[in-house]
Amino acid sequence: MKKILSFLLLLSLIVGCKSTASKSSDTTTTTSEYGTQEDQMKYYFTGTGNEPFWGIKLGNEHIEFTSLISGKEKLTFPATEVIRAMDANIKMYKVSNETSTATITIQQLECQNSMSGAISPYKVSVEIKNNSELTFTKLNGCGNYNTDYRLHDIWVLEELNGFKVFITDFQKELPRIEINSSENKYMGFGGCNAISGSIFYEKDLLRFSKVVSTMMACAPGNKEDQFIKALQSTTTYSIGDNRLTLSNPSAKLLVFRKVD
Repeated sequence: MKKILSFLLLLSLIVGCKSTASKSSDTTTTTSEYGTQEDQMKYYFTGTGNEPFWGIKLGNEHIEFTSLISGKEKLTFPATEVIRAMDANIKMYKVSNETSTATITIQQLECQNSMSGAISPYKVSVEIKNNSELTFTKLNGCGNYNTDYRLHDIWVLEELNGFKVFITDFQKELPRIEINSSENKYMGFGGCNAISGSIFYEKDLLRFSKVVSTMMACAPGNKEDQFIKALQSTTTYSIGDNRLTLSNPSAKLLVFRKVD
């Protein structure tokens, strides 16, 4: 009897361990140099630096700064309007709260992490001080805009330059794009040829660039050229009701429908 009870106890421990391991696996959150997937949905820009380690997260509601600097371990600032340079892609944010003041500068300039060697497209600097201090501590690092995860899908064209499209406007099927937001790439069908390229994303800015297509001759009347021109003219977007709308300051250019 004792042997049977011992066996049952051992069996229950093994099952318990497997269950715990399974739960741990299920709740694991994917992380990267710029934080978790949840962070990348909540914040539109994240940056990090070393010696000492520090991190910055910019969101629509607040800005979060963390570091190993005494007195500045974790600070939260209200979100503020961006100050843009006139002649370069440089953005500045001046923030303050009850205890601290900081200036955050983001410059589109290739940046290499001093420890990991990873290359990022933006250089970040933070000048920060406690309100009781006279001088700022200056920190340098690298950063990246977190591309809107909602773009990550397959989209089929519904409207082109304000008009509903039909299969007869193209060749066999309607244009479509599949966006990979984690890699800032897209691929699809332009209405006659296969297309692919890169997306450039910043807060409130979306561009489709480096368009590559196959060279198949298109039938007369095919609107692929108009589609690709509109795609390349895009500067902003909106998502709602399973639709992706691409626009620029002049007009609404393209409307896509999300497909599974």
